Amino acid sequence: METPKESAEKDQKPVKFSLVKSYALDLASFDSKYDGHVKVNKLLFIAEVCPNLQEQALAMAFDEIKATSLDLKKYSTVFDKLSTLNPEVRFDSVWLDNTAKSIREKSEKLEQDLKLHRTNTMKENCRITCVELGNHYYECGDLSKSLKYYTQSRDFSSSSKHLVEMCLNVIKVSIELGNFTHAQSFIVKAESITDIPDRAIVQSKLKCALGLVNLVESGKFARAAKSFLEISFDIGSSYNDVVSPHDVAIYGGLCALAAFDRQDLKSKVFENSDFKQFLDLEPQIRDLLQNFYNSKYTVCLELLDRMKPDLLLDMYLHTHVEQIYQTIRKKALVQYFSPFKSVDMKKMAAAFNTTVEILEPEVAKLIADRELQARIDSHNKVLQVKQVEQRSKIFKDSLDLAKDYSIMTKHTLVRMKLLTAGLVAIFPPAPKKWRMQELTSIGIAFMIAITGITFVEFFKYARKSHKNLYFRKIDVYTMSWKDIDLSKFMVAAAPFGGPI
Repeated sequence: METPKESAEKDQKPVKFSLVKSYALDLASFDSKYDGHVKVNKLLFIAEVCPNLQEQALAMAFDEIKATSLDLKKYSTVFDKLSTLNPEVRFDSVWLDNTAKSIREKSEKLEQDLKLHRTNTMKENCRITCVELGNHYYECGDLSKSLKYYTQSRDFSSSSKHLVEMCLNVIKVSIELGNFTHAQSFIVKAESITDIPDRAIVQSKLKCALGLVNLVESGKFARAAKSFLEISFDIGSSYNDVVSPHDVAIYGGLCALAAFDRQDLKSKVFENSDFKQFLDLEPQIRDLLQNFYNSKYTVCLELLDRMKPDLLLDMYLHTHVEQIYQTIRKKALVQYFSPFKSVDMKKMAAAFNTTVEILEPEVAKLIADRELQARIDSHNKVLQVKQVEQRSKIFKDSLDLAKDYSIMTKHTLVRMKLLTAGLVAIFPPAPKKWRMQELTSIGIAFMIAITGITFVEFFKYARKSHKNLYFRKIDVYTMSWKDIDLSKFMVAAAPFGGPI
């Protein structure tokens, strides 16, 4: 069986990040938006993808690690990168030695305490010590050990509060490890726990994590949007070590725009009182949604273009920005054309702030993918609705209806003949009446498809419902009645008789 760490390493694939050039982000805002590891990780990601902000991001991460973390390995790694850009940076070897000593002493003490509590079978003390060890190794950056002790605390949990705490800790570490499958399994476990204290806040944290899993792991924008839109604003900054309220507005707004139609945007976004408060934290996302809903596509796409560099600096959104952008643009093109029978492509190109040469291949791809029912007049540069010849459509529908009626009539005649001959066995509605120890082929006679039951269905039902039934070999014959092929129906024969 794979450990969570091995599973994460197996799931992770090398990702090539695109560089973001010439963009000045206000990194000072990170101090109020994020806490703990996620702040450092986001700063290190920015340093990786944005050369212009590399030195500033590394310097902030370097200071943050020393101030709030015990991750000595990451401290040394960041120093090596920063020193190549700024030789004046000093490595604090005294702090490093003192921290390493305190980490070693605390680890030994907690490990001894856990052994002692296990020996004395002190269940609650074992749980507390496991959580403390998980927290300790998490601060040290040893995520695999942290996950191990957080998971072990489940064995000593005695209340729903303890189980929820364990699940949230495991989810946080699993997300940081990139093992979203493991995180999702514990989200499901946490949601199934009853009598959760502070249920609204806990449920909001779980929805945050689930939205992140759906967005990052599989790019399921509709599911991600649904999760983010169900988060209560009362969560505040209590989950800043995973997702901030600003992130909820950005992720939820973009996923909703990529996945929802106009009606869903109105009912699930604009009429959602909690999410409107999140949108107030990110006015750009709010304006983006409103402009798209009001069919102001030029303004909408211009806003999206201005936001794109900022979105590319987010470590969770980076690989999905282009897909989200293209999905929103496709929806805008389809929505723009929907009220018209024909559109001048020059005017359409102007509305989308592009040229006809760029627009025409986009529209052609939408038509080829059957997302747009239209035709392009390349000579006159006009997009026209694909006309359906009503006369041919009516004839085709009439012929299909006549064919269906003919088949139904023939089936009815077959059934009447079988009923007259007494050869149709009605499937009993109450399974309790079927208490036979042995059924012969004549006993189950005709479970015919016309009645809705075939022999295969009968066998599956009997095998599932009654374990002590025995069946003899049944000979099934292909027969015909006039011009009807009865091979479509299941017909039985007596053991010593001819076909019925």
